[in-house]
Amino acid sequence: MKLTRTDCIRGLLVALIWGTGVVVTKAALADSPPIFLMFFRFVLSALVLIWFVPFPRGSFPKLLILSTLGGAVQYSLTFTGLKSLDASVTALLLQLEVPLLVLVGAVALREKPGMKRCLGIGLAFAGAAIMAGEPRLSGAYGSMLLVLGGALAWATSQAIVRNLALDARTITAWFDVLTAPQLLIASLLFETDQLGAMANAGPNLWLVVIYLGLVMTVVGDTTWNGLVRRYPISTLAPFLLLQPVVSATEAMVFLGEQMTPRIAIGGAIVIAGVSAILRQPTRA
Repeated sequence: MKLTRTDCIRGLLVALIWGTGVVVTKAALADSPPIFLMFFRFVLSALVLIWFVPFPRGSFPKLLILSTLGGAVQYSLTFTGLKSLDASVTALLLQLEVPLLVLVGAVALREKPGMKRCLGIGLAFAGAAIMAGEPRLSGAYGSMLLVLGGALAWATSQAIVRNLALDARTITAWFDVLTAPQLLIASLLFETDQLGAMANAGPNLWLVVIYLGLVMTVVGDTTWNGLVRRYPISTLAPFLLLQPVVSATEAMVFLGEQMTPRIAIGGAIVIAGVSAILRQPTRA
């Protein structure tokens, strides 16, 4: 199915919004603990969305599990890892959510990925291994594992989403409502100086919270969900693959990060592997 010009612009907007989100979050982590920052993000988006959706009576237990895996666990791991990694490296590693999703589908849902998807999975992880060989990342393997753990938590949570008989807006709203308190608990357990971060928070930090809660979550996620309802994922794949390119470019321009040849080559191989996966149909 061919994209209309308007939907093409929407897809580019989503890639820009999501790619920028990684960069602005990286900048904000200098002034706030990562899990605590995510808590404010979800509080804000929940306060905006919750008034427009019904209470999910029969689906509440599944939503609670979804919010724990795809919300509290994923965001805690991913953005704690981002604190010690470049935004560009993190954005490229997050592309491994796609091959991990295929692997989870094969194990949990008995989906048959096919040979070409399997080759794409191998290619994506080979690219990540090449990136990990970058000398300046030698002391950041723990942070890289945190990001990969967050990607695995997201991929696992998607098996639950497929079994939810709710519209996308209801899922998003209640996901945010249930994730926010779990992130607060996680922050209190694993982080310190939350009150100090609030006391010293300047306008820039709150602008980041507004961007993450309203622009990235409400606008970005809603726009993407609308596209997913009308087009197959293979048609939308270029926008997903554009996201790390946006993050890497903005990180170099605004954060002064350096893109070494090894990271660039490894990242390109990751994107090539993910592209191969997204363009192949799944056989259930």
